Amino acid sequence: MRYSVITFDLDGTMVDTADEIAEAANRTLAEFGVPRQDPAMITGFIGHGARHMMMRLMAHVLLEQPERADTLRPDAVLARLDAHYGATAGLTAKPYPGCRDALRTLREHGVRVACLTNKEHRYATKVLRSCGLADMLDYVVGGDLLPQKKPDPAGLHHVLGVLGGQTHRAAHVGDSRTDVETARAAGAEAWAVPWGYNSGEPIQLAHPDRVFNSLPEIAELVVEANRAWGYAPALS
Repeated sequence: MRYSVITFDLDGTMVDTADEIAEAANRTLAEFGVPRQDPAMITGFIGHGARHMMMRLMAHVLLEQPERADTLRPDAVLARLDAHYGATAGLTAKPYPGCRDALRTLREHGVRVACLTNKEHRYATKVLRSCGLADMLDYVVGGDLLPQKKPDPAGLHHVLGVLGGQTHRAAHVGDSRTDVETARAAGAEAWAVPWGYNSGEPIQLAHPDRVFNSLPEIAELVVEANRAWGYAPALS
């Protein structure tokens, strides 16, 4: 296999953002008089977007405190979550070990790299900048840049159209079933990492094509595979 484009999910794949997401969720709940919830529990709800996470969190709260049903209204809560995450995005986010090295290695060997996330584009770029990763990517697609979000393959096809890649020479790396389904729907290889947020489900149950134990391991495989073919895509 010769690889020309590798796309990466953001939250739980390149960057650990669980703490700032949980903080935004707790600040939101506080506006509605709800005591702070366990950040570890909130992290277990992450994996299918902020809206899904917050809806699961509200369901948990209402199961224990059904009397809050009249005040904990989804539309109002979700609107405030957006405002609070605007304040916390990038505050505590940290790249996973080897992230910068992996991106640098791929680009040095002529492979285009992009971020494909369902996080709103403005928050995705804010997190990437705060982590020093923005300049290490060739392209970023946030969840509101196109009409469709993952697992719809439109985002990955869009990246390949912009960067000039082909699906059979591309792989998408993620931490969730959504990422695996996105890659499969687009016709790219579905790669995964085991340390992210998949709503508490082991990523192996999504049956990705490969599971990597580090981000540099991904770069090593791509470089070796391309070297075996005597192939290095040219940057333009």
